[in-house]
Amino acid sequence: MPDIIYVLEMIGVIAFAISGMIAAQQKNMDPVGVFTIGFVTALGGGTLRDLMMDNHPLYWIKHQEQPILILAMAVVFSYAGLGKRIHESRIVFPDAIGLGIFSILGAQLALDLGHSWFIAALLGVMTGTFGGALRDTLCNEVPFIFRKDQIYASISFAGCWLYFVCQWLLESEALALTIGLLFIVIVRMAAVRFDIRLQRDPH
Repeated sequence: MPDIIYVLEMIGVIAFAISGMIAAQQKNMDPVGVFTIGFVTALGGGTLRDLMMDNHPLYWIKHQEQPILILAMAVVFSYAGLGKRIHESRIVFPDAIGLGIFSILGAQLALDLGHSWFIAALLGVMTGTFGGALRDTLCNEVPFIFRKDQIYASISFAGCWLYFVCQWLLESEALALTIGLLFIVIVRMAAVRFDIRLQRDPH
């Protein structure tokens, strides 16, 4: 199971970093800006989680391969111009993957440290959403989490609770994790595709 968790973490880092780098290049940022936005998108949520739980050293400091990977990706993105070739709407898919992975893994870590389901769900949401909020703020966009036309944090929160229930009911931790993760990614993509919102504007 630890190996699966590590692989998921790296996938989440790559997915969120890609979404950040696409956004940075759409704003015509230089390589330093591309790295910075990719870094805060991929690692901002986990940093907030670790600080709030007094979990030191921060995860990415213990695992320096993550910022090194983001730096390498930033170089490739900057000098190959990958972000400029990708439409800005394509941010949604890697963002959904990052949201799902980090929400569930953040919630799991909180449980491992002895927190209740409710607190773990909140910490999972913070882990999954804070990096994207930083990305959008630094790129002068309203973050997904605050947009009236987006369902974002609520999907993360529901996915964390689904993960807890499946973990309680099922004997397989891996299956519970997979169900929670897929729920968040699929529902997030469906919400964007079919314009599903928590609240509609009055006509």
